[in-house]
Amino acid sequence: MTVVLHITDTHFGTEVPEVVQALLALAAGQKPDLVLLSGDITQRARRNQFAAARRFIEALQLPVLAVPGNHDIPLYNVFARLLNPYGNYRRALGPVLEPSYEDERLLVLGVNSTRPRRHKDGEVSPAQVRRVAQRLRAGQPRQLKVVMLHHPVRAIEPTDVANLLIGRELAVPQWVDAGVDLILGGHIHLPYVVPVLGSAGESGRRAWAVQAGTAVSHRVRGSVPNSVNLIRHESLDGVMRCELERWDFQAEQGAFACIHATPLG
Repeated sequence: MTVVLHITDTHFGTEVPEVVQALLALAAGQKPDLVLLSGDITQRARRNQFAAARRFIEALQLPVLAVPGNHDIPLYNVFARLLNPYGNYRRALGPVLEPSYEDERLLVLGVNSTRPRRHKDGEVSPAQVRRVAQRLRAGQPRQLKVVMLHHPVRAIEPTDVANLLIGRELAVPQWVDAGVDLILGGHIHLPYVVPVLGSAGESGRRAWAVQAGTAVSHRVRGSVPNSVNLIRHESLDGVMRCELERWDFQAEQGAFACIHATPLG
């Protein structure tokens, strides 16, 4: 079985130390094969905040794949935003903004949905859509195929529609048709899983949009606690099984606990 830990919106600079330690304990106990970090890694893209994120990633002692979020681009440093928007990100996390991971059981494609010219909105270009679709089609039948980006592609609250990815109308059907199973995101600090459809609509192929809450920041949304996802996937006798577990931080216990599991068929 393949186990993937999906975390997002850590917002280092606003992290709660107790929650950080609880997340490290969860990772140590579950021993995921891969950790996926879907953006807003820092609060204001400052060097000390990226240094804290780097220390957290090193403490995980696990493979980590990350993409930037809008908070990972300087907001108040106008010159850096214009001339070197990803400088601190690359210094701490490496030069690649759209990383990928592949083995015989898993294909993960990172997509940079941030745009320095925008304050917070995310966007994908037609070239990005084509690149990801081509990679998905080249994947193996037994692989769980995942696309990870920061901005959501579907909303469950009317107030979040304005936060949806620009270009999703083009991207989502093409990626579903090409074989994606999960589209992971963050940005709105609200965990949920909802279906997304290919170009044939209800009569065609279906995948899932998966969101997570803020992993370790005090910037939680309303009564929604810090939250992460565990994805468990296996292929037995040609049958693919995937389950999404939502893990919330329980302040009374000082630990993350699984509050429900959703089969993704």
